[in-house]
Amino acid sequence: MGEKETGRLEAFSDGVFAVAITLLVLNIKIPGIDLPASQLPNDSGLWQALGNEWPMLAAYVTSFATIGVMWLNHHRLFIQIKRTNTTLMLLNLLLLLIIVFIPVPTALLAEYLVRLDLHTAAILYSATFFLMACCFNALWQYASYHNRLLGENVDSHSVEVISRQYIFGPLLYLIIFGVAWANTLACIILSFILALFFALPGPSLRSLPEKSEIQGDKEA
Repeated sequence: MGEKETGRLEAFSDGVFAVAITLLVLNIKIPGIDLPASQLPNDSGLWQALGNEWPMLAAYVTSFATIGVMWLNHHRLFIQIKRTNTTLMLLNLLLLLIIVFIPVPTALLAEYLVRLDLHTAAILYSATFFLMACCFNALWQYASYHNRLLGENVDSHSVEVISRQYIFGPLLYLIIFGVAWANTLACIILSFILALFFALPGPSLRSLPEKSEIQGDKEA
């Protein structure tokens, strides 16, 4: 019953992640799409117009990478979580609330990325990522506390190692949040680098041997 409930939670979460990523591409503007055919730019003009869209593409790629990596780690997390309860589902909903909101600050950042002297858009963008990291960390910390919702045979030491690793997520995004107040371009570059960093596989949870296996080894 617990595995079935976890499966439904994962399926719902996957759908929300997919919607959030899809919404990102809707913010990309196609130059001249609203112009009549006689006023469409020529080839050189179109290339120039496409080049002018680099802020949107930069924001899109960074947000896509961040959401994609978050989905990847969400999947890794729920490989270890075997059971669920109301609190876990509420924490997961809070995480998804932040995830599906990401296209909003992404679009705002794209508009203001050409004005590097203005930082409000970057502050909102990095603040959203910081909250996302906090929610993800809270989700894991709750599920792993005293192996509350993990598999029965998971090695406690491995759980502690992963928990310490996840703590760095909010701290690193908090640093980027501080950078956003002074440098918008550095904010988006660091966010992209951090997304690539968290895409790297972390330590896996080792499972303790079953009691029957221990008994068999003793008899042997």
